[in-house]
Amino acid sequence: MAASLGKLFCREVKLEDESVLKVQQCEIGDVGCVVWDAALVLAKFLELAAGKSANNSQQPATSKLCDVTLQNKTVVELGAGTGIVGIMAGILGADVRITDLQQFVPLMELNIKENAERIQGSVKASTLKWGEDITPFLPHPDYIIFSDCIYYEESLQPLIETISALAGNHTVVLWSYEERAMGHKQKKKPRLQQRFFEAITKDFTVEEVPQDSLHAVYRSEDIHVLRMERKSQNNDQKHLRLEHATSATFKYGMTYETKRTISDVPDH
Repeated sequence: MAASLGKLFCREVKLEDESVLKVQQCEIGDVGCVVWDAALVLAKFLELAAGKSANNSQQPATSKLCDVTLQNKTVVELGAGTGIVGIMAGILGADVRITDLQQFVPLMELNIKENAERIQGSVKASTLKWGEDITPFLPHPDYIIFSDCIYYEESLQPLIETISALAGNHTVVLWSYEERAMGHKQKKKPRLQQRFFEAITKDFTVEEVPQDSLHAVYRSEDIHVLRMERKSQNNDQKHLRLEHATSATFKYGMTYETKRTISDVPDH
């Protein structure tokens, strides 16, 4: 269903400099029309990590997992929906392409305008259907970001293909997802996540950002932020791939009882 701009409601997220990121959401539309908790967690992680990286520019980063430098970097967001994560990257100085299906472009463009005064880099909304040509988004970006995109079974393989085609040897992929085990419609989610990890770890290393490295307020034990990078072609790791995929599936693919949600946390 296309995003309807007729009925909107605004989510305000307070930033570390006391300014406010405003995100318009649709009352009527598909899952991409609203801000999900995993997107908030990833957006606030970018803000926190980029700030720490900037402050530690003269010193070694405390952790590679939290080494996020967005100033003057290129970023592509996949399945952006409202565009909140990509817009946050733009506020932090990156040149960003936020992408989704055509029906979400008007909503993304609206949110870019809402935050234009705060964007220090640049943000452009574009159509990108997973599995199709990614040539307009080349050269390979410095970062690929996405949140809660492992949702529909029919889009799983196209998502993997798009990530693989878009990521270069030096691209960092940062993404988040929320564990869900509520009701019969969610029973397929853990299996989809497991299949994603089994496929993606053939060509990418996958590491989880520790909970204590996420924003103190915008985090939850059932929401995970992960960092991926393409495996070096010079390393002979083929014999380890199956073992790595199995361990990654066990570590990130298990489901747990949902604890609290970020929606329960006030923005101000």
